[in-house]
Amino acid sequence: MQHIRNFCIIAHIDHGKSTLADRLLEYTDTVQKKDLQDQVLDNMDLERERGITIKSHAIQMSYTKDDVEYTLNLIDTPGHVDFSYEVSRSIAACEGALLIVDASQGIQAQTISNLYMAIEHDLTIIPVVNKIDLPGASPEEVQDQIVSLLGVDPDEVLFASGKTGQGVNEILDAIVERVPAPVGDPDAPLQALIFDSVFNPFRGIIAYYKIVNGSIAKGDKVKFINTGMEYDADEVGVLKLDMMPRDRVNTGDVGYIISGIKTSKEVKVGDTITHIQRPASAAIAGFEEVKPMVFAGVYPIDTEDFEDLRASLEKLQLNDASLTFTPESSAALGFGFRCGFLGLLHMEIIQERLDREFNMNVITTVPNVSYLVYDKKGGVTEVHNPSGLPDPMQIDHIEEPYIRATIITDTAYIGPIMTLCLDKRGILIKQEYISGNRVEIYFDLPLGEIVIDFYDKLKSISRGYASFDYHLSDFRPSKLVKLDILLNGEPVDALSTLTHFDNSVPFGRRMCEKLKELIPRQQFDIAIQAAIGAKIIARETVKAVRKDVTAKCYGGDISRKRKLLEKQKEGKKRMKQIGNVEIPQKAFLAVLKLD
Repeated sequence: MQHIRNFCIIAHIDHGKSTLADRLLEYTDTVQKKDLQDQVLDNMDLERERGITIKSHAIQMSYTKDDVEYTLNLIDTPGHVDFSYEVSRSIAACEGALLIVDASQGIQAQTISNLYMAIEHDLTIIPVVNKIDLPGASPEEVQDQIVSLLGVDPDEVLFASGKTGQGVNEILDAIVERVPAPVGDPDAPLQALIFDSVFNPFRGIIAYYKIVNGSIAKGDKVKFINTGMEYDADEVGVLKLDMMPRDRVNTGDVGYIISGIKTSKEVKVGDTITHIQRPASAAIAGFEEVKPMVFAGVYPIDTEDFEDLRASLEKLQLNDASLTFTPESSAALGFGFRCGFLGLLHMEIIQERLDREFNMNVITTVPNVSYLVYDKKGGVTEVHNPSGLPDPMQIDHIEEPYIRATIITDTAYIGPIMTLCLDKRGILIKQEYISGNRVEIYFDLPLGEIVIDFYDKLKSISRGYASFDYHLSDFRPSKLVKLDILLNGEPVDALSTLTHFDNSVPFGRRMCEKLKELIPRQQFDIAIQAAIGAKIIARETVKAVRKDVTAKCYGGDISRKRKLLEKQKEGKKRMKQIGNVEIPQKAFLAVLKLD
């Protein structure tokens, strides 16, 4: 146990976590040269295409120093704010963390937030300045930033390049020297923390865990404390590039268990595994619950696929514990699910994975956040969906979630960023100069305002230099109204949104204009209206496609032409009564990109 080191890699997006992980695997000969490729640990197609890590990945390496062989368990983590839950889980299973900072970009918002998370868990931090081979790199300046942030000795900061492999051996030595060995009692009753799970169609559900106390052997009878379920350990082992079966996994190791679990409800990430004969007295504490930020309805295009969609979401939930879903129905779209996501990128990824891994074609409604609705009797209800709002006469006030946003940027872009945040109803808290021309700005913003396109705009006005991080702060009263979209007088519940009173009229107007462009012309006129309650605030009309019925009347009496036109008019009127308007998927997506 003295020779085990558990560590993770934390950093901002694109600071080179996965590339450095590749080098560590190469230098410890964990991966053969023939298997080596960029982002070895990213095994999803999506991860490779986008060049981002979505899932945290665990892998075991062997490293010999001073003739002593050490076992290093590495967990590579995502950097994007939407996947911070993955990071928190990885940190819970480690004793040390490599904090990687890009030598050309310096410390960013996500670096700081992941660092604080690691410090809360008492991890040993090893700071590394990465990408020192870049032409625009300024390692000394970044080193000063790290020293002032962490308060460490400048000599403790390591310099490396994930691309060329420079400084990798020094990192491996530092891990062995600085990261403490896991503490635990090998003779105590078994306690193992589940930090991830995956679904295998042939083997059932595979749970990944870190053993805190005791050990687990093949054939043991085990129990999951939180769910109370009991299983036989059919196979246990450690995680190399592939799963390596072992007869026994000991204290401090990171491993996997296969026990023929079929349903996803039975495995909860953060649960504790123990023996049935010698059970542990308590579960391992200190694991945070996931809090979805953004909610959207996911509906199958074909209503018969509802059960298939449920099964697909359950399998995805295994692999991504931050996804939550509950069934709901809509008048326009039939039966579907209200899903909770951590952010818009997370929602996009889930949609993409449903399509690729399970061949599910789905329609996603306009995303929104959860609100607290207080009625006049003093009751409180949490509303995720505009259609779930009680009668306006019953509502006393509505509170919406606010976030504390941290934006780190170059001083040249302070003006446009301030304007953007104030347009989004933001409240400036403070600003601090970090070093030279870098400034940290704190804002309180309504979560509903940043859900859709805030991040994109921030990146474009700051030419990609601004970094953004947030955490939920509190709920505050707000003047919100429900904005409905009517097509030929029929409300389309999938396009309803809750919006602030001040923004409602321009937003409704822009929505109508956008839908006019997107809805295809029919045989009859389509009236697109935006309404707040019974008050119509905007209207557009999609004109009918008309056949020229008078073409055959050349010359002749006007009354003949009129008679034909009247006949056509009657037909259009009848058609309008029975015709329904198809809304393309593009329309739902376009509402998100309104500007």
